[in-house]
Amino acid sequence: MSGGGDGNGAYGHKAFRRSKSHFTDRITADGRDGWPVTAGRYRLVVSRACPWASRAVISRRLLGLEDALPMAIADPVQDDRSWRFTLDPDGRDPVLGIRYLSEAYDRRERDHGDGVSVPAIVDVPSGELVTNDYQQLTLDLATEWTALHRPGAPDLYPDGLRDEIDTVMADVYEDVNNGVYRAGFASEQDEYEQACAGVFRRLELLASRLARQRYLVGDTITEADIRLFTTLVRFDAVYHGHFKCNRWKLTENPVLWAYARDLFQTPGFGDTVDFDHIKRHYYRVHTGINPTRIVPLGPDLADWHASPHREELGGRPFGTGTPPDPVRVDEEVPARGRP
Repeated sequence: MSGGGDGNGAYGHKAFRRSKSHFTDRITADGRDGWPVTAGRYRLVVSRACPWASRAVISRRLLGLEDALPMAIADPVQDDRSWRFTLDPDGRDPVLGIRYLSEAYDRRERDHGDGVSVPAIVDVPSGELVTNDYQQLTLDLATEWTALHRPGAPDLYPDGLRDEIDTVMADVYEDVNNGVYRAGFASEQDEYEQACAGVFRRLELLASRLARQRYLVGDTITEADIRLFTTLVRFDAVYHGHFKCNRWKLTENPVLWAYARDLFQTPGFGDTVDFDHIKRHYYRVHTGINPTRIVPLGPDLADWHASPHREELGGRPFGTGTPPDPVRVDEEVPARGRP
């Protein structure tokens, strides 16, 4: 999710096109791109509002990488200069010493011209951005950072299922993850209708799949579930109204609502979600489609803790592994951000 560029008021006034990640270096076990996996060397910069960044937050917690990959949380309301560290004392990230994420981008490359997005990983010693490749970043956390995983960490990208996972994730990305944005930022009626129809067509296909199995691929949580969850958990709060994806609410689809609650109640998922950040970001930043910047009071979030009754479909969330430890105090979601 980007900040900067043409400004937040441009949303909804021109055709939406998601930029590819400009910085695609990888942090790997063998360091082939010049960035070896090293505990404590890098800083993960996220916004709890952003679904793309939330993938990284969830993966990091499930894999137990909190100490190996410290995290910075940006203010959910960025300005046209980029994501800000105004949640921290003196408005600076306490480790990187910067006020805006754009400063790390500029240290890597001036005039890159593609906006400033999260998630991003910054090299602490140099202060330079390493990567903002949101599609590859979490796959590398699962496969390249294994030496630093916690005991009992799940295999989020199992080798024997990768082809199927990749196929499912590609469909989810095109029609759901990115589809809600194409609908919400559409500047023409036909453009909106095509995107919105695609969102619900894919959701209905996913519901049919999930009616007979607990998780998207195999019998454990994988990267595919993380990527679908981060859109579903935002659906009623922002995509249904703000992005006009309103054929039905998540709570009105029994299968997807139960699936989303099942994941939400799984350690590593719901305990990373901040609904306050989510709502304030979308409704206050996207002034091109919400010029009043009024943040709605709803929806009622109380039922996220209702029993989903998905265990009857079998499956084990962590396979032969174990749940992550309780969330650390310094990374807890504030009370007002929880249902």
